Amino acid sequence: MTAPLILGIETSCDETGVAVLEGFNVRSFVLASQTEEHARFGGVVPEVAARAHVEAIRPLVHQALASAGVHPDQLDAVAATRGPGLIGALMVGYAFAKSLAWTLGKPLYGIDHMEGHLYAPRLEFEEYRPPAIVLLASGGHSQIIHVREWGDYETLGTTIDDAAGEAFDKLARFLGLGYPGGPVIDAESEHGDPKAVAFPRALRDRPFDFSFSGLKTSVITYLEKAKVDGTLPPRADVAASIQEAIVDVLVEKTFNAVEETGVNAVGGGGGVLANRRLRSRLREEADRRGVDLFIPSIEMCTDNGAMVAAVAVDRLSNGAPPDDWGADVDPSMRLGS
Repeated sequence: MTAPLILGIETSCDETGVAVLEGFNVRSFVLASQTEEHARFGGVVPEVAARAHVEAIRPLVHQALASAGVHPDQLDAVAATRGPGLIGALMVGYAFAKSLAWTLGKPLYGIDHMEGHLYAPRLEFEEYRPPAIVLLASGGHSQIIHVREWGDYETLGTTIDDAAGEAFDKLARFLGLGYPGGPVIDAESEHGDPKAVAFPRALRDRPFDFSFSGLKTSVITYLEKAKVDGTLPPRADVAASIQEAIVDVLVEKTFNAVEETGVNAVGGGGGVLANRRLRSRLREEADRRGVDLFIPSIEMCTDNGAMVAAVAVDRLSNGAPPDDWGADVDPSMRLGS
């Protein structure tokens, strides 16, 4: 069977991603980031995000097709993120994909954004396959997924409040480091001491679940007291200590799941997986335990169209029915539903 040609569109938050895949081979990959538009607000503004997607999506689709050397008529399917995410942002990408698929007479596949992140390592590692434990960590989600088979997922752990990416954003804003929080704390931490401040690691009694809101409170309380006492450490040390607290919990709970399930493969996806310290610690722990680690390149950790198309490759290849033309976005979509 010829590998299907699929156009993937991702607009769940603040990045417009479009890609063309031939099977799991990436023929083109284009991305428009909105970081500058949202930086002055200190976070993503939904209305600004939706408007930016409207402006970017048509030229990016043309660019992706031209770069891949593919005429729209050659596509076998069109895929777009249906959820979860910001409703206005989702509507832009999904409506565009639906219109394009309808016009071309091609099937449309609405994809779960988090399943896209789960598939991202498949685009770079042929040997990545179930059973596996996958850490999904982004601005809105922190989850540990047991992948029994493609399409058969068990959510072992999730966040009960802030996700890891949210914690990075909020604490970076409090430290005056700017937005997005993950990259700026990562950069600031490079010359800091991760053991300078012993910030708490929450939910030690719950082996797979996350909680990061308490860390935020602890950091703010500590800094306010240290300022009064005149014992404020260098900002790089604070940033490194915050990062270490978040990374410690993500790594510990991921490998708790490995022990629980007995699997021999760990994958990852989402913007937080671009963090250098997290990638290093996951590698160290995987090597120590003799576990195979499949963490995508930093480019593939971002929200992107390739990961969306990758899920659709499997759907189309396995004969899964496409979306009904009356289907709509689902901002609260849950993995496996």
